[in-house]
Amino acid sequence: MKFLLVDDHAILRQGLMHILSARWPQAVFGEADSAASVFQMARRHKWDAMILDLGLPDRGGLEVLREIKQEHPQLPVLVLSGQPEEQYGLRVFKTGASGFLNKGSDLEHITEALEKVLSGGRYISPALAEKMAGSFSGQQQSSHAALSDREYAVLCMIGSGQTISQIAAKLSLNVKTVGTYRARLLAKMGLKTNAELTFYAIRNDLVE
Repeated sequence: MKFLLVDDHAILRQGLMHILSARWPQAVFGEADSAASVFQMARRHKWDAMILDLGLPDRGGLEVLREIKQEHPQLPVLVLSGQPEEQYGLRVFKTGASGFLNKGSDLEHITEALEKVLSGGRYISPALAEKMAGSFSGQQQSSHAALSDREYAVLCMIGSGQTISQIAAKLSLNVKTVGTYRARLLAKMGLKTNAELTFYAIRNDLVE
């Protein structure tokens, strides 16, 4: 097995190697700590699966996932994120992920999730499965469903109390561009202020 581990923390990558090596002793691992290195590694080698963190320093994880699936549609991607399922779970599956696992999950779930996606299935927790079923059946239509990935990320960051300058730094964008995304999402959602955005994000469990 060949696994590409994508996370900007070397300690976490080393921990994943230790866990997965116990299950797949002959496994070969590749490492990437940024979006740029992900695409480089994905183009140079053929991987059986990718474990992707959404919190990369140079680009949004959802954007990276979307482009990876466009270039390598058959590559199973297991998203391992510090973000709660309620915030990003549904969106990562719509973007093409084969599984979603929170970093706070029990360690044995990582191998369980990988076995599932390697067999061609999807790894979905019971709580997220229920949420997805409601969404796809039209029972949980929400204003943020129509947002782009970048607009959605800005919404969540504003909802968590981050300023436009902080968001710009984190997403490697200029302040004016983030302001444009904010204006677009306000218009799409029929809201007017950051306070309304924050209230919406909290009410819809989009922030931790």
